[in-house]
Amino acid sequence: MSDSAPQGQDLEKYGYTQQLARSLGFRDLVVYGLVFMVPIAPFGIFGGVFQGSGGMVALAYAIGMLAMMFTAHSYAQMSRAFPMAGSVYSYAGRGIGAPVGFLSGWMILLDYILVPALLYLIAAVAMNSLVASVPVWIWLIGFVVLNTVVNWLGIEMTARINKIMLVAELVVLAIFLAFGVIALAQGKGNGSGFHAFYDSGTFSWSLIFGAVSIAVLSFLGFDGISTLAEENRESARAIGRAMVAALLLAGALFIVQTWIAAMLVPEVPTLIKEGDPDGTAFYDAARVAGGAWLGTLSALATAIAWGFANSLVAQAATSRLLFAMARDRQLPGFLARIDPRRRVPVNATFLVAVVSLALGLYMNSRDDGITLLSSLVNFGAMTAFLVLHVSVVVHYVVRQGSRDWWRHLIAPLIGFAILTFVVVNAKVTAQRLGFLWLAIGAVLMVGLLIAGRRTEIPDEPTEAEEAGQA
Repeated sequence: MSDSAPQGQDLEKYGYTQQLARSLGFRDLVVYGLVFMVPIAPFGIFGGVFQGSGGMVALAYAIGMLAMMFTAHSYAQMSRAFPMAGSVYSYAGRGIGAPVGFLSGWMILLDYILVPALLYLIAAVAMNSLVASVPVWIWLIGFVVLNTVVNWLGIEMTARINKIMLVAELVVLAIFLAFGVIALAQGKGNGSGFHAFYDSGTFSWSLIFGAVSIAVLSFLGFDGISTLAEENRESARAIGRAMVAALLLAGALFIVQTWIAAMLVPEVPTLIKEGDPDGTAFYDAARVAGGAWLGTLSALATAIAWGFANSLVAQAATSRLLFAMARDRQLPGFLARIDPRRRVPVNATFLVAVVSLALGLYMNSRDDGITLLSSLVNFGAMTAFLVLHVSVVVHYVVRQGSRDWWRHLIAPLIGFAILTFVVVNAKVTAQRLGFLWLAIGAVLMVGLLIAGRRTEIPDEPTEAEEAGQA
């Protein structure tokens, strides 16, 4: 199997038929990843990362980008070996074994299933702060219904909306950066300078990696590109290249905007000591830069970006993961149904909408709803990424006998080490609930095995076919 082979033929070699519409090119994939990550993602969680890093927020984002780059490298290797939907579930299942694949898919579900609910909730709360007369639950329902309709209309419609939303977010970000630089030139900053990258008075690796465990929430979504492998019309190599490109672009934007915002925060000691319970730290910095209107614009842009653009692609990615697992009889078969006209996993799309709405309404009733959801999303993603790195080593080095030590051994091991440090320094609550979710998945897997619902893995490509991917 070579990268130049028709994608539909690649899929058939693994025992599947082409059901989804192959209509996305490299640019579409990059845009999808950028929208999923949200170029202005730090707006909503800036205060939490700032406090967690002792003010070294730009450093936390730089290390987070480095960790995700190694993860993107491993995704690129596995997406070329197995060009199909399912993300870590497919890669671990075929690279290591079906049981490991199921547990990996189960852990990444903790990210994918919860992240739309998190996005809807944050956006609904932000809109309620701007229009208090409309309750949070109404905003929540509105965002869910709107995104479900757009996703149901097909991946081409989603791609077109993605491009429009990306341009709008970049315009808002450009406005903030321009006014921020002008404000700093006028002496309106707090004098922190490069403290956003390093502060000798507060620096420690455990502090920084604890903050990274929060900051990586902004990067989650680049991996969603892999779920569109069966809708990619170009070579399998395009998936990996799109991930790396999206990460580099988003990471650069994250670092620059948080650095400028850190220099404009009005009360640095207070923010580090008391945190940002209302989530307004970035908007406060924007008000210093341009006035009340810029703070309001930043809040509104965050609400729309998280509640519409980001959650739109999150729902699409989650539905593809459910589709892939159901197709392999690891989830109920009705989730594998494809709309014959629009060629989208319709039942999976509607299920994600229902779950997101229910979780969003429930978490809105809790004081710690957003914090709890954020912690669980991050923990699920990080643990699944750890298995991804192992999958590269097992598939290429152990099974295929690869001697490409950098791509297939050293790089995955470095990524694994960085993520392990991040997971170890994550919040205890996230660790406990994450391992509880893993235990539930293990019990469910045993039940599936007892019931005879084993994944049928077609034969792997021959060594000659693998050589065509090098």
